[in-house]
Amino acid sequence: MGKGGGGEDAVMLPLFETKEARFRGAYKVFAFTVFVGICLIWVYRLTHIPRAGEQGRWAWIVVYNHPFKERLSNRCKDKLPSVDIFLCTADPKMEPPTMVINTVLSVMSYNYPPEKLSVYLSDDGGSDLTFYALIEASNFSKHWIPFCKKFNKLYKQMENRIDSAIEMGEIPKEIRDQHKGFSEWNSKVTKQDHQSIVKIMIDGRDENAVDIYGGQLPTLVYMAQEKRPQWSHNFKAGAMNALIRVSSKISNAPFILNLDCDMYANDADIIGETLCFFMDEKKGHEISFVQFPQNYDNITKNDIYACSISVANNVELLGIGGYGAALYCGTGCLHRRESLYGKVYSKDYGGELNMGVIYGCPVEDVVTGLAIQCRGWKSLYYNPNRKAFLGVAPTTLDVVLVQQKRWSEGMFQIFFSKYCPFTYGHGKIKLGAQMGYCMYLLWAPISFPTLYYVIVPPLCLFHGISLFPQVESIWFWPFAYVFVARNACSIAEALSCGDTLKAWWNGQRIWLIRRTTSYFFGFIDTISRQLGLSETTFAITTKVVIEDVLKRYEEEVIEFGSSTIMVTIIAVLALLHIFCLIGGIKKIFLDLEFIKLDQLILHVILSLLLVMINIPVYQALFIRNDEGRIPSSVLLKSVVLVSLACLIPIV
Repeated sequence: MGKGGGGEDAVMLPLFETKEARFRGAYKVFAFTVFVGICLIWVYRLTHIPRAGEQGRWAWIVVYNHPFKERLSNRCKDKLPSVDIFLCTADPKMEPPTMVINTVLSVMSYNYPPEKLSVYLSDDGGSDLTFYALIEASNFSKHWIPFCKKFNKLYKQMENRIDSAIEMGEIPKEIRDQHKGFSEWNSKVTKQDHQSIVKIMIDGRDENAVDIYGGQLPTLVYMAQEKRPQWSHNFKAGAMNALIRVSSKISNAPFILNLDCDMYANDADIIGETLCFFMDEKKGHEISFVQFPQNYDNITKNDIYACSISVANNVELLGIGGYGAALYCGTGCLHRRESLYGKVYSKDYGGELNMGVIYGCPVEDVVTGLAIQCRGWKSLYYNPNRKAFLGVAPTTLDVVLVQQKRWSEGMFQIFFSKYCPFTYGHGKIKLGAQMGYCMYLLWAPISFPTLYYVIVPPLCLFHGISLFPQVESIWFWPFAYVFVARNACSIAEALSCGDTLKAWWNGQRIWLIRRTTSYFFGFIDTISRQLGLSETTFAITTKVVIEDVLKRYEEEVIEFGSSTIMVTIIAVLALLHIFCLIGGIKKIFLDLEFIKLDQLILHVILSLLLVMINIPVYQALFIRNDEGRIPSSVLLKSVVLVSLACLIPIV
């Protein structure tokens, strides 16, 4: 070993390094000043409580992890471990099979020994259409793996055959007759009622499983877990645990990469890079999983729905990772199989195998990651320069809000469960990590202070009542400082992460909409579940896009197009802001109450900003005539509700 590896092996150089971000001291000073400003605001509130008859951030330790894959190649070239790759899909109508097999083919093409790769597709819908698409993919992989441009025509032919079957809603008889696997599907098989199905499409253990040039192919397996109407199948958590059990009997690789069906591989070398963290001689044995950021390939220039979450990827999640407790986000994560089994970390890997992915929560990924960390394992957040995986972001506001509602509801459920980080994680993970988790777990209750600030101050402006100190008052400055400093920091973070200024502004709008709709209903549903009035549900995010909708998305026009209660709330709040701004300005200038301008200036600024941020809503209410506009019925209801709100006397 000493002769083969040279001087590098003799000193056992690490396979990765961890560096702290610069300017930590400056950020601590900034965070302290904002904290002081907030404290002074509370002092003002406590010392200016109206009498009877009157009107009335923790600094992140951001770290960056850098693997040295060349050292891994030199040291462990012939001892690389096997890797199982799990993909999950649920409905061929909402997650097109052509998209699913694109992801399958992308991970089968990793620059990693194919005999050490196994790809498992979990089809929660038990669809013969998805099974057929995988048959086509397994055949095409013989040409795809040794990729060459001349095979592009062959790919189009395969894609057309799959799309044709999807349109017909069934598999042609001649194709069914060619593959005995279709015998599993009969008239009794439905999406919610079917037996377990496991089919090995390509057996990488077979020396005859080769491509057209004789190169070994990875293992490819189709699986549909059993589903019966009278039993809970536990959604994605159930699918993941079924994949863990099935893969343990076929390949049983020590590492598992799990991806959503739309998250295709964008870096052929990413597995080798990531294994550096696990195989480092000094620290690798304590790492349970490495989480990658969620990136998308269809984000518009100015990110109209704020789906890129670039600041979260580059600041927030890196900060939590600095405490050794990176969040498991459900996709783009490489796991050590032992830790998923429930094994407690120790240097001799002692422990019991009694747990997989945790059931009973819409965000099973986050709670599972927390449980793993509380058993002593550490996790890393790795954000490489080249994006490891690219998915499909929602292209309509309705899908964005439904997705955010599910996430906020699921995370708030964790806070109320035995897995609350402050109790379950006490003494097991650092306080900073506990706070980092709760920053996301408490999305839902954030809706209430947001609703207060977008409803009460505008109404007070409408009635000429001041909630804030006058401009010449010393108490004005804490309010002004916190507002200016926090937004300036937010803009700086967004620009440093590659966002445009308009993307930042769009992000503020979407955060406002999320907090007043998705998070609000997530809170209500969580409380309802805690009281036993409802049960956990799982909403699948559709990946199918209509051509007209896609065109408007690419033009960065918000897609409302429905009369749901969430869209109604958006319209009501937007109209309330402009009604109150007009009413307040009228009271100040037309009613000649100029003395109130000094008292109401902060109200005017806040209402003006709210009106500006809602300009796309006004366009959808009054100007647009496309299918993505807000329906007239919503406009009528909103005008009535806002009129009633403005008539309510505030004393």
